[in-house]
Amino acid sequence: MKLLRLMSIMTLAAAAAACTTGNKPLASGIDLANMDTTYQPGQSFYMYATGGWQKANPLTAEYSRYGSFDVLQENNNKQLRELIEGVTAQENAPGSVAQKIASLYRSAMDSVNLNEHYWGALEEFLLCDGYQSSRDITEQWLRDVWPRMQRQGVPGLFGMYISADEKDSKNNLVSIYQGGLTLGQKDYYVDEDPETQRIREAYETYVVALCQHQGFSEKDARRIWADVIRIETRLARASKSMTELRDPEANYNKISYEELKQQFPGIDWDAYFQNIGMEGVREVCMGQPAAIHEVEAVLKEEPVEALQNVYLWHALNMASSYIDDESRAMNFAFYGTAMSGKQEDRPRWKRAVSSVEGALGEALGQLYVERFFPPAAKERMERLVANLQVALGERIAVQDWMSDETKKVAQDKLDAFYVKVGYPNKWKDYSTLEIGDSYLRNILACNEWEIQEMIRTKFNKPVDRDEWYMTPQTVNAYYNPTTNEICFPAGILQPPFFDMEADDAFNYGAIGVVIGHEMTHGFDDQGSQYDKEGNLRRWWSDEDRQRFEERIQVMRAFHDSIEVLPGLHANGSLTLGENMADHGGLMVSFQAFKNATKDAPLPVIDGFTPEQRFFLAYANVWGQNIRDEEIRKRVKSDPHELGKWRVDGQLPHIDAWYDAFGITEQDPMFVPKAERVTIW
Repeated sequence: MKLLRLMSIMTLAAAAAACTTGNKPLASGIDLANMDTTYQPGQSFYMYATGGWQKANPLTAEYSRYGSFDVLQENNNKQLRELIEGVTAQENAPGSVAQKIASLYRSAMDSVNLNEHYWGALEEFLLCDGYQSSRDITEQWLRDVWPRMQRQGVPGLFGMYISADEKDSKNNLVSIYQGGLTLGQKDYYVDEDPETQRIREAYETYVVALCQHQGFSEKDARRIWADVIRIETRLARASKSMTELRDPEANYNKISYEELKQQFPGIDWDAYFQNIGMEGVREVCMGQPAAIHEVEAVLKEEPVEALQNVYLWHALNMASSYIDDESRAMNFAFYGTAMSGKQEDRPRWKRAVSSVEGALGEALGQLYVERFFPPAAKERMERLVANLQVALGERIAVQDWMSDETKKVAQDKLDAFYVKVGYPNKWKDYSTLEIGDSYLRNILACNEWEIQEMIRTKFNKPVDRDEWYMTPQTVNAYYNPTTNEICFPAGILQPPFFDMEADDAFNYGAIGVVIGHEMTHGFDDQGSQYDKEGNLRRWWSDEDRQRFEERIQVMRAFHDSIEVLPGLHANGSLTLGENMADHGGLMVSFQAFKNATKDAPLPVIDGFTPEQRFFLAYANVWGQNIRDEEIRKRVKSDPHELGKWRVDGQLPHIDAWYDAFGITEQDPMFVPKAERVTIW
C-alpha cells in the first residue's frame, strides 16, 4: 500500500471509542460465515479467519486473484458505471467535463466502430505502411514519428518524469530512469527457470501474432521479434532489479544539465527535451546510470531498422487495447492468461469504466464523493488517524533500540505528517483536454495531456503538497516520503476496511491497521531515510541504525524462509518495507484500540472478545483466492507479501495475538519470543 516515488495530534479524549451510531448499538463487523473453524487459530489463522470466505468466493475466469480489495473494486465499478452512464444519457455542453466523460466512455463502448474503422486511427498513429526497410525512412521515423509518440505516452528506451527532488523536497526535479522493457522488469529476460522461459515463449507468440495481425508478413514479424528481444534483453541486463530499486540513495544521482550531456553524450538531450516540450532544463536526477549508458550503446550499435522495430512494437503493444477486438484478445492472451493465469477478459463496460477513471479520474471522483462518501465517514476517519498518531508516538517512546535524540526527531516527523482523507481540497482542471469519437485518438490525447500537465504544473516549479497521487475512488492508501504525507481515499473507506456501523474492535483491526501501516512507512527501511520535510537525509545515529538493521534482518530472514509454492520462496528483501509497515500497523493500531476503549471496554460478541475481533478483522482484509501464475508474477514484482502471509507471516510476531487466542508452543504458527520481530 505504499506509493514508491511518491495535522497536529488530536487529544486522546477527542478520539475515544463511540458506542452507538445515533441510538443504534454498533455491531461487531465480523461475518462468522467468513471463518473456517475446522482450522485452529494457531494452525493457520489465515484459513481460520477467511477460509469460509474463500469457499464462498471461488475464482472466476476473469480473475487471477480475487480478494477483499477486488470486492470493493467490483462495487466501485458498478457505482462508477452508474455515474458515467447517467452523464452519458444527458445533454452535455461541448467541452464540458461531462461531455468528455461521456465521449470517452462511448468511444470505448462502440464495438462496431472499433472493429470496422480502427485502422485509420492506428495508421495515423503509426504513420507506417507495412515494414519500412529504407534507411532514410527509418531515420525519419525515429527523428519525427517517435518523439511525437513519446508525447502520446508510448514508452521509449528510458523514462522521464518530474517529481520532488528527494534532497530538496520543496522543489521538483526532472528524473531519468531505466525503461524500455515490455515485460516490466529484468527477471523475465535473464532468469532461466522453466516458468520464466515459458513467459518468454508466450511473449514471442504475442509479438509475432500481433504484428502479423497488423499487416506485417510472418518474415517481417519475426524480424521485429528478433530485434525486440535482443534489444530489450540488452537493456534488462543493464537494469537494476526490483529489490535494488528500493535503495533511494543508490538511485539518487543529481547532476547539472551540462554534466548530463557530458556524461551521457550518446543521447541527443537537447532534441529529446525539445520534442517533449521542455526547454530550460537545469538539473536532472539520473536514477540508474548503467541502464542509460546501455541505451547509448544500443543507439550507437544497433541498426536503425532494429531501433524502428523496437519503437514500432512499443507503439503497437500500447495501442492493442484500444483498437479492434482481435488485437485486444491477443493482448489479453499474453498479459492476462500467460502472465497471470486469467481465463477470461473483463467485460467491455469494465474496461471502458477503467479508461474513464484512468484519464479523467478526479472529474469522476467529484461525482463519486458527492454521491457515495458521507461527511460523517470523513470525520470518524480523521479521529481514527489522530488516535493512531498518538499511539505511534507512544510506541516510539518505549523503544529501547532508539536513542533519545533519534526518538525526538522521529516524534517531530510523526507530528509533521500531512494527512489526506477522502478527496482533494482542489480538483484538476481538464479544460484543455479534447475528447472526440475515436477510442485510440482519445487515449493518445489523454496520455499527451497528462504529460503536458505534468510539465505545466511541475517543471521548474515548487512541489504542490495538495496534489493527490490517487483518485478519491481508489481502493488503496499510500505514504509519500517526499511530502511526508499519508493518504486514505474515499474508495477504501468501506467494509471490510471501514464500517460506520461497526465498533472499534473491528475498525481498529481493519482500517486502523491500514492507517498504522501507512504511518509506519515513514519509519521503515526506506521511509526512515527521509526527514520530516521529506528530504533524503541521514537523521539516525550509526548505533541506532545498526540496532534497527539487526531487527529488520529478523523479518527479512523470516519471509525469505516462506515457501509460497513448491520450490518458490518469498523475497524478504523486496517485501521488507511492506512487511515492516504491516508489523508496525498491527502494533500501533492495537495500542490505539486499547487506548480508545480503556474507559469503556467493549463486550464479548458472538463468543469473541474485542481483542479476538481485532485480529479477525485484520485477517479478513487479506482474504483472497489466487492462481499459481499470479503468485509467481507477484513474487518477482510485488513489494507486498501475498495475502496469506500478510496474516500467517505477521501475527506470529505480535504478542497480543498469542494472548488473545491462547497460542502456545504446541501450535504450528508459534515462534519463540526470542525469535520474534521486535521493532515497534
